[in-house]
Amino acid sequence: MLVDHPWPGIEVERSIIEAAGFELIAGPTETGTAAEVEALIALHDPVGIMTCWAQISAQAIALPSILKVVTRMGVGLDNIAIDAATKRGAWVTNIPDYCTEEVSDHVIALLLNAWRGVGHFDRDVKTGHWRPATASNRRLSQTTIGIVGHGRIGSATARKLARGFGCRVLVTSPSLLATGPPGRELEPHVFVAELATIQREADAITLHLPMRPQTVHLVNAAFLAACRRKPLLVNVSRGALVDNGALLQALDRGLISGAALDVIEGEPAPPADLIARPDVTVTPHIAFASATSIAELCRRSADEVVRVLRGERPRHPCNQPIP
Repeated sequence: MLVDHPWPGIEVERSIIEAAGFELIAGPTETGTAAEVEALIALHDPVGIMTCWAQISAQAIALPSILKVVTRMGVGLDNIAIDAATKRGAWVTNIPDYCTEEVSDHVIALLLNAWRGVGHFDRDVKTGHWRPATASNRRLSQTTIGIVGHGRIGSATARKLARGFGCRVLVTSPSLLATGPPGRELEPHVFVAELATIQREADAITLHLPMRPQTVHLVNAAFLAACRRKPLLVNVSRGALVDNGALLQALDRGLISGAALDVIEGEPAPPADLIARPDVTVTPHIAFASATSIAELCRRSADEVVRVLRGERPRHPCNQPIP
């Protein structure tokens, strides 16, 4: 059961699953509510569930007569009741690395847009103004970028900024700080730092963290008040990492210079007073997207389902089912 698919075609998934002797039933392209997903699952009684954005609740996991796998067509797992699947004896899988290049590229695009004025001057020219003297653009090689989270995407972003643009990059994560002192250089221009150092020295802060209870509203009023260089805040991870109210207050008070958001708490209907601001740039959760990444995601997700249904171990397990 493919409960949602925000891309129109499902030929890749269907061809792989049906070639293996199974039937694929597809839900709507628009993400349904948890109750609507539960109704779909109750109706079709699948042995495997594939989800993109839709919530797979504990109730949804309890409904099928036999359930062997729940596959997240993406990276984050906050929309799946993993404990319920584990107790049910079902694998939970994801595709953790399919869009590393796209998301890290998107971060750089947002930084360039903010500091080279691309979107601003495009709108200005189209409204009849030709004002090059108003430009206050920045040289990227003279900026310090703070990266919070150093997994696949965070490390790829650091590499591109340091090697491609000559930025000074400060990276932090619990694992980095646990394995050596802050200040050490991972590669030229990339340094391990404590979060407080990033808040004090960064011209932009970009978030690369999973959605967990301890990361909800990590960027709150206290976090933003500790920022010293009025940084640009970039979020391409999960909307709930940022407290929208605190972000609005920080923008109003001039504590940060702006925000560039691919994810926002409340999407797909984010707060109008936030997205309407000229100092906030928004894209509709598309950092992951390219023709290449989506094709890879569809293929590898379907392969994982088939692998489990054949009795094999998945390549990207996110739990250990209880027999």
